[in-house]
Amino acid sequence: MPSHLEQIKIDSRFLRGTIAEGLADPVTGAINEDDNKLLKFHGSYQQDDRDIRDERRRQKLEPAYAFMVRARLPGGVMTTAQWLAFDRIAGDYASSGLRITTRQTFQWHGIIKRDLKPTIAAINAALASTIAACGDVNRNVVCNTNPVESQAHEEAYAWSVRLSEHLKPKTRAYHELWLDGEKLVGEEAHPVEEREPLYGPTYLPRKFKIGLAIPPLNDVDVFAQDLGLIAIIEHGRLAGFNAAIGGGMGASHGDPSTYPRLADVIGFVPPEQLLVLAETVIAVQRDWGDREERKHARLKYTIDRHGLAAFKAELEQRLGFALQPARAFRFEHNGDRYGWIEGHAGHWHLTLQVEAGRLLDTEAHSWLSGMRELACVHTGDIRLTCNQNLIIASVAAADRERIDAIVARHGMDGYRKHSAIRQHAVACVALPTCGLAMAESERYLPQLLPKLEALLDRHGLIDAPILLRLSGCPNGCSRPYLGEIALVGRAPGRYDLRLGADFSGQRLNQVYRENVDEATLLDTLGQLFARYAGERADGEHFGDFLLRTGILGQPRQIPLKVLA
Repeated sequence: MPSHLEQIKIDSRFLRGTIAEGLADPVTGAINEDDNKLLKFHGSYQQDDRDIRDERRRQKLEPAYAFMVRARLPGGVMTTAQWLAFDRIAGDYASSGLRITTRQTFQWHGIIKRDLKPTIAAINAALASTIAACGDVNRNVVCNTNPVESQAHEEAYAWSVRLSEHLKPKTRAYHELWLDGEKLVGEEAHPVEEREPLYGPTYLPRKFKIGLAIPPLNDVDVFAQDLGLIAIIEHGRLAGFNAAIGGGMGASHGDPSTYPRLADVIGFVPPEQLLVLAETVIAVQRDWGDREERKHARLKYTIDRHGLAAFKAELEQRLGFALQPARAFRFEHNGDRYGWIEGHAGHWHLTLQVEAGRLLDTEAHSWLSGMRELACVHTGDIRLTCNQNLIIASVAAADRERIDAIVARHGMDGYRKHSAIRQHAVACVALPTCGLAMAESERYLPQLLPKLEALLDRHGLIDAPILLRLSGCPNGCSRPYLGEIALVGRAPGRYDLRLGADFSGQRLNQVYRENVDEATLLDTLGQLFARYAGERADGEHFGDFLLRTGILGQPRQIPLKVLA
C-alpha cells in the first residue's frame, strides 16, 4: 500500500495540488500540509522561527511561518549579473542574506507567503530556476568546483549541466504557479495530455542526488551521491566516467535499519552514454524503490534490499549494453583549495572561505557589500562549492590586484589567516528554521571553533588539516558521516561524536561517544589530540591515525567496493 505522501503525489495533478489556493489565502501565513509536501518539488520548504514558537503559542498566535527557497544551479556556476540579481532578491524578500548550501547553490530564508511567488519569479527572471531543487526528483547536479581549470574540466562541467536539464521534471505546473500561468507555445490551440516521461505521475520514492568529481579532487564527496560520476581524464581528454551508485548520508537516531552508505563503483561509460545511464539508474530506482516506508526509500536501501549484482544486472538489461570495467582513479582530498589557482587560457581563480556558507554584512566582514562591489567589476563568473565556499573564476592576471583589494577591504580574506580546522569546517542551517533540527549547528560553529583551535594549538596542531562537520540532526545535509570529526545533534547542547573518516571522502566515520555535552566533547577531543600530536606518523591524517592506533575499530563498510 503506498504511503500517505505517495497518495499526495498521485492526487497532485503533476505537482499542482491546491498550492495556488493556499498562496491566495490571506488568513494564514502557511499553506496546508499536503501542499507543503508538493511545494518542495518547486524548490521551497515551509518553515517557522522555532526561537519564538513557544512565545507565539502562549499568545495564541500561529507560528511565525516563512519559506525557504532554493535555486537549481548545476555545478554552482553563475554570471555576475545573476549574482547581483540574487543579492537583490535577498534584500527585497529574505531575512538573513544569502546562504551557500552543501549542494553548490543558494538558499534564501525568511520569505513570507505573499512574497513567495515574486521571489521565485525573480529567480526565473535571472535565468535560473527553483524547480527540482528539492523533492522526490533528481536535485541540483554538483560538479568539481573549478571546471575551468582545463579544457577537460570544462567538458566535464558541461555534462553536469546537460544532466541537470535532461533530468528535470517536465510538468507545466511550475510555470502556471509561479510565472503567471505562462503556457507553452501552441498549448491552448492543441491541448495535449500532460505526462512525465521519466518520473511518471508519482515521481521518485525519495530524493536523488548526482555528483561529478574530477580526480584527484573529491570536493563534491562523490561517494555520498545516489549516482556518483568520476571523470576519467586520459592524455588531457575526457575519456568518460566511472559510475558509482547507492551513496547517501541520511539516518535516524535509534533506528539501525537506517544508515549512511558509500556508493559502489559499478563500471565505466564513455560520455555519449552518460545521459542514458543516469536516466536508467533513476528508472530502476523509480520502479524498485520502497514506496511504503520513506525511511527506506533511498537508492542505497533499494540496492541493499535487492543486492548490488541484481541491481546492476537490471540496469544493464534495460540499457541494452554492459558497462565497461571501471578505470583507475585516485583521490587525494575532499576540501577546497583556497587562494589563487591558475587555470587554462591564462585565467586565474580565487577561492574564498565563507563560514557555514552564510553571506551577511557584519562588523567582522561585509560579504554582501563586498561581493556586490566585486560583481560590478569582475568580468568572469562566480562559482559555489559543496563546502559552502565561493570562487571568483576566470580572472585575468592583470585584474588580480584589484580583486584582492576588494576582498581585503571587506574582510573576505579570512582564508589567509584561519586555522586548518576552520578552513575545513562545514555546518548545516539547523535551528531556528529547520524543522528537523534537534540541536544547533550553524550558530554553534562560531562558538565551537575557538575552543577546538585552543586545544589544537596547545598540542602544536593548529596547522593540521582536519575535516570537521556539524549537523543539527542525523539527516546528513552537511555530510557529517564523512568528517574526521563530526557532531550530530541529538538534543539542545548534546551531540553524538563521530570520528575516523578519511581525508578524501572514501571512508565513513564511526560513533565514538553518544549523546554528550560540550564539556565531554572537548575533554574527549583534547585527549585524542594529545595522542595524535605525540604518536602520528609523518603526514598522517587524524582519521587515519585513529584507525591505525586501534582507537577506533575497522569500519564495517569496506570503502569503494568495485563490482566487476
